[in-house]
Amino acid sequence: MQLSIDLSGRDVLVTGSDAAAHQAVRRYRAAGAVVSRLSSPGGARHDGPLPERPFLVAAVDDGQPGWEALLDRCRETGIPVAAEPAAGPGGHVTLVGGGPGTTELLTVAAVKALRDADVVFYDRLAPYQELPALSSAELVDVGKRPGHHPVSQAGIEALMVEAALAGKNVVRLKGGDPYVFGRGGEEVAACVKAGVPVRVISGVTSAISVPAAAGIPVTHREVSHLFTVVSGHAPLTEKEHRHLAGLGGTIVVLMGIGTLHQLAAGLRRAGMRADMPMAVVERGYRPGQRTTIAELGTITTAAAECSNPAVLVIGDVVRVAEANRGCAEAEAELDRLAASLMGA
Repeated sequence: MQLSIDLSGRDVLVTGSDAAAHQAVRRYRAAGAVVSRLSSPGGARHDGPLPERPFLVAAVDDGQPGWEALLDRCRETGIPVAAEPAAGPGGHVTLVGGGPGTTELLTVAAVKALRDADVVFYDRLAPYQELPALSSAELVDVGKRPGHHPVSQAGIEALMVEAALAGKNVVRLKGGDPYVFGRGGEEVAACVKAGVPVRVISGVTSAISVPAAAGIPVTHREVSHLFTVVSGHAPLTEKEHRHLAGLGGTIVVLMGIGTLHQLAAGLRRAGMRADMPMAVVERGYRPGQRTTIAELGTITTAAAECSNPAVLVIGDVVRVAEANRGCAEAEAELDRLAASLMGA
């Protein structure tokens, strides 16, 4: 069970060794608490005198014996005790998949990594707007935008390595999954080359989640038993167009608005039928989410006003979504009619 408590101006005593407690101290200060420290059961003090009666004692599990007697006395006198995990080891990097941009699709492991971070390097496709509520770490925007790369990929890798070598717990927060067109492999290689420990926390890829947000399944029994994920950053070759057209199933294209015209024309030349249904899902899970549905032969006209971030879905599964949407709308209309009749 989790509880939200306003700690603004409240006295909070954080117990535990300095190495184990520094992240808990930062979190409580970020929450507005007046933090005092007790770093050993013997009574070593930091940050001034201890409060006579703290509002809360945050007990960090630092592995030292002797804390339980003190915590028992706090409980006996009615002072709440909150158990806090020890800070993770510094000097390492965690690549975290942030999913399609909503905190609701962050994994438990992702939330924990953000909580324990000393510095977070994030991009614009991650759920960055909610980061202050998820982490008290230093937050650094290294996001790239079309035609505007304030920090190069090599620069991002250098920043990560430099922070880790300085002893910090580094999180690189990326949209989707780090290993699905996220350049996660390059960032892992940079850490390994520098001798920095690194791990990867998988994220919910937008290749599946954004179509789902629009009601589109990437596979469906007797409709599509496979799907292919393609990057839309650069035009495909004629050979790749022929391969996709002949493979069948569902084609999912990430960030493909800029190459939509070439893709549609190339698939038509490769023999894909003009009436193949296609969807463009913009800003999945974000304000202003919009879905545009047309056929392959007319999609460039229908999607003329669409922009990235967007996911393109090509295949008969788009019709499944339209049929399901029609059923849902019909059920909603029946519900409205029934409610009206009951009201009468």
